[in-house]
Amino acid sequence: MSRQVFLYDPPERFVAGTVGLPGRRTFFLQASAGVRVTSVALEKTQVAALAERMEELLDEVVRRSGGSAAVPAVAPAEITDSAPLDAPVEEEFRVGTMAVAWDGEEERMIVEAQALVELDADSEDDLAEAEEKLLQDDENGPPMLRVRLTGAQARAFAKRALDVVNAGRPPCPLCSLPLDPEGHVCPRQNGYRRGV
Repeated sequence: MSRQVFLYDPPERFVAGTVGLPGRRTFFLQASAGVRVTSVALEKTQVAALAERMEELLDEVVRRSGGSAAVPAVAPAEITDSAPLDAPVEEEFRVGTMAVAWDGEEERMIVEAQALVELDADSEDDLAEAEEKLLQDDENGPPMLRVRLTGAQARAFAKRALDVVNAGRPPCPLCSLPLDPEGHVCPRQNGYRRGV
């Protein structure tokens, strides 16, 4: 079976979003163009890492080009997207690995999210061999979402993604762990709760 690649070049919309309540949220990347919508699930830490890496790469592009690249310093307000994910959110796959790159000729950021793959191996050598084979197999690899973004679209995506990550449960002022809606047993207070 050949690899399924969900390609958006360019997408009309590419955002990070969540489904569920804080503390029980599922994170998604969602790309759309016309009636076509692709949603892939991933971890909160993956969303944060992707957004931070995109920002770093964009800053490096601006620095190396001396400011001549078509990359804004901050996310343009006119393309800010705060709308919820397009419903229904149907997960195509769970993300395992991600990559970002800059195409200098076309001045586009390329974002790839590849499906999580479980490898069966009896030893570390077998595991390394299976991983290498998987990476070299472009035609039969796991499903992948590939999106090509302008500098402005990439800045807007990164800003929204970081806002989504930070919109979770507020931190405890003593231990910085997330506060649950049902209450919080703070390790800094040895589990002691004050009467309410």
